[in-house]
Amino acid sequence: MRDVDLIAEGVRDVQPKEIPGRLCGVAVELLPVAGASVALHNEGMPVRLGASSERATRMAEIQATLGDGPGLSAARICAPVLACDLTAGRDVRRWPVFAQQATAVGVRAMYSLPLGNESVCVGTLDLYRDTPGELTPRELRTALLVASVMTVALMALPRGDENGGRETEPWLSGLAQDQDQVYQAVGMIMAQLGIDADEALARLRAHAFAESRTALEMAREVVGHRTRLDRDDGDGD
Repeated sequence: MRDVDLIAEGVRDVQPKEIPGRLCGVAVELLPVAGASVALHNEGMPVRLGASSERATRMAEIQATLGDGPGLSAARICAPVLACDLTAGRDVRRWPVFAQQATAVGVRAMYSLPLGNESVCVGTLDLYRDTPGELTPRELRTALLVASVMTVALMALPRGDENGGRETEPWLSGLAQDQDQVYQAVGMIMAQLGIDADEALARLRAHAFAESRTALEMAREVVGHRTRLDRDDGDGD
């Protein structure tokens, strides 16, 4: 009941667009983790909705840029993915580049919980810890409870086409603009190089990683005609 009370208190009297970030903060308060972020997942880039700290934001950006990590794995299989040690062993072998990037910013373990049901995953709640280790059964139940509340909250959040179109600042407006820039950049790369959308997105991510930029930052460069990807970008030659 304490967990339920803290979750309820964390989202009381807040604006809809603040709920994902508030629930990330509640997760950090309830669990032995140093940060949390939540993202929507679709066929393209994950869309970050909220984070508890700058480091949690950075971790979400790392996954989006690499197109790899526990969160993307959890979204793909619609089940929790618990990377309990990103410094050695099985988790490093599974996500070698992601593990290196995560430990570079001080994250040693990550727990990703799907948002949705057993057949449909709309996003993930990603929890970060600065020391390796497992969640206890009780801690995992608490994390799953937060993820369940997050799912319900996301389904209840208003969209921009509700209320007869009177919503002047939809809660997803800024995030949708970011996603649109990625799609626009992918379209430009497809036209420039004569490749399909999957390869164009992969090249955008690879170029961003090579330049130590986020995928969104690189997309803005492409859309603004400040960066043009050549045919050999991302080929690994």
